[in-house]
Amino acid sequence: MIPDRFWLTDAQFAKISPHLPTDTRGKARVDDRRVISGIVHVLKSGGRWVDAPPEYGPKKTLYNRYVRWALKGVWVRLFEALAAAGGPLTQVLIDSSAVKAHRSASGGKGGSARRRLGAREADGRPKSMR
Repeated sequence: MIPDRFWLTDAQFAKISPHLPTDTRGKARVDDRRVISGIVHVLKSGGRWVDAPPEYGPKKTLYNRYVRWALKGVWVRLFEALAAAGGPLTQVLIDSSAVKAHRSASGGKGGSARRRLGAREADGRPKSMR
């Protein structure tokens, strides 16, 4: 395992595995531990799904599992179960301070400076003496 990658330990996965869905149809799911580790890595790093390291498997699998489980409420139930289990607060806390805003989220091009209308400026004093 590469040290800068996130991997669930045996103890962590043992706490999570009872809360994972078992009612899947069709093909058997790929390794849950690997996929969940990949999802956590992408969420922690703030990167895009397509930039997930190949050690976690196909990027489409990571994204699809995250979205499908979110729609089913799996993540919410999992977090509630882990929070109810107790433990040190540093392991239960979910921090949102790393949320990034898009560059256009600050009010658009040019910022929020007020500008005079062109008709009003035409009658105004010249800005330069040249």
